Amino acid sequence: MQPSRRAVLGGGTALAAFLASSTASAVAPRTRLAALSDLKVGEPRVLAYPTPDHPVVLVKLGRAAKGGVGEARDIVCFSMLCTHQGCPVTFADGRFLCPCHYSQFDPAVAGQCYQGPAYENLPQIRLQLEGEDVFAVGIEGLIWGRVENPA
Repeated sequence: MQPSRRAVLGGGTALAAFLASSTASAVAPRTRLAALSDLKVGEPRVLAYPTPDHPVVLVKLGRAAKGGVGEARDIVCFSMLCTHQGCPVTFADGRFLCPCHYSQFDPAVAGQCYQGPAYENLPQIRLQLEGEDVFAVGIEGLIWGRVENPA
């Protein structure tokens, strides 16, 4: 017996509502990450955001980046967990590299994956400047292994 059109449409609506609620992002805290004077081009800083158990990388790229802050719009921050299977990525030669399965991500293009099995961008940490201080104020994307980002 085939389901009626009403049953199929009703089930699709319920599924869409569930998916929307399960991927909704919690409000992340505003956290000071660094002073502008502490940041040097190409020297990543490993920090934690939005919780102490979640590693992120803050880096001054030396070239403008989507979502970048600072005078040159070149300061960005990303989750260190690869979107493929959660391995910790490293920053080298202007890109993020996953040593487990060789995915590569471009920090100048919102953490876009351009090589490897990962098919989602690295979650980007939204940044704001206040005077000389760099603050994390939220997350674009879902941290690997979570159904919602922690607050």
